[in-house]
Amino acid sequence: MSSNDNRPTGLKAIDREMARQLADAIASYEGAGEMAARVAASLTSTGRLLLLGMGGSHAVSRAVEPLYRAIGIEAIAVTLSEQLGQPLPLDERTVLVTSQSGESAEVLRWFAETGGTKETFGLTLEGGSSLAKAAPCLVGTGGTEIAFAATRSLTVSFALHLAVLAALGEDPTAALASLHAPANNDVAEALAAFENVATVVTSGRRLQGLAEALALGLTELSRLPCFSLEGGQLRHGPMEMLGPRIGVVLFRGKDATAGLVAVMAASALEAGAPVVVFDSSGEEQVAGTTTIRFSPASDMAAIFAMLPVAQRFMIAFADARVENAGTPVRSTKITRSE
Repeated sequence: MSSNDNRPTGLKAIDREMARQLADAIASYEGAGEMAARVAASLTSTGRLLLLGMGGSHAVSRAVEPLYRAIGIEAIAVTLSEQLGQPLPLDERTVLVTSQSGESAEVLRWFAETGGTKETFGLTLEGGSSLAKAAPCLVGTGGTEIAFAATRSLTVSFALHLAVLAALGEDPTAALASLHAPANNDVAEALAAFENVATVVTSGRRLQGLAEALALGLTELSRLPCFSLEGGQLRHGPMEMLGPRIGVVLFRGKDATAGLVAVMAASALEAGAPVVVFDSSGEEQVAGTTTIRFSPASDMAAIFAMLPVAQRFMIAFADARVENAGTPVRSTKITRSE
């Protein structure tokens, strides 16, 4: 890993984003009340939520799907590219379009083709963006994320969703506590466990969206094939790929799916794969895994506890493998073509 003196410019930019992400998330939550109430009122009326986004924005949507479903809202997350090609009906749905920049090509085309609906809202970090002009928006504090690979934008987006969930009657206390008193777990042992891996697979059950966010960031920064499979999907065939060169990262919260994640960890170990578990279940560690333990937590509280630590793991993993990690060679921060 690079020292501070020779740290790549791209990683220094990510460092700056991460240094402010918790404060920006708290401010975003505190400032979102009025718009969060409007979104909540729409959801109370329709009972159905279509979450649209791309990249990290879609991973956020995937992570909050189960949280809305748990309170009786029929929530489904679909990529904007899929909605453009094979659209779900928009009638009698609340639509939430997420784009940290508000300028992604798919966002612009979707509004150009549909015009949105009266129950369409946006979620963005840029209050002057095309998205913010096209629909009433939840706007995060701090402006557009500059660094490549989503870090602050994820945390702020989750905080805006927390404001909506709170407006729907959910208790935000535990989640806010995770933001105000962040975990500072050491990731050195996990990095050592993955020293010889060539590919990383991330997986979860209720926390699958968080696993998808990490896989995307690992791929973008390390330029290695890192991808995510929901726990059941990993079980149904792809176990064949596992072995010493395939690192497995699992996310386990204090919820009804914790036991399934533990069984997957044991199965991956049996296949010879090194396994890292981000674990806020409060349950016993799976023997043989490298486990990063957090205070028992579920849902948004678990996400806020684990995410910054997973980001540090992601960055250090990439920094050990790529000379100029954080500087894209085939991508741009804002994807302006489809």
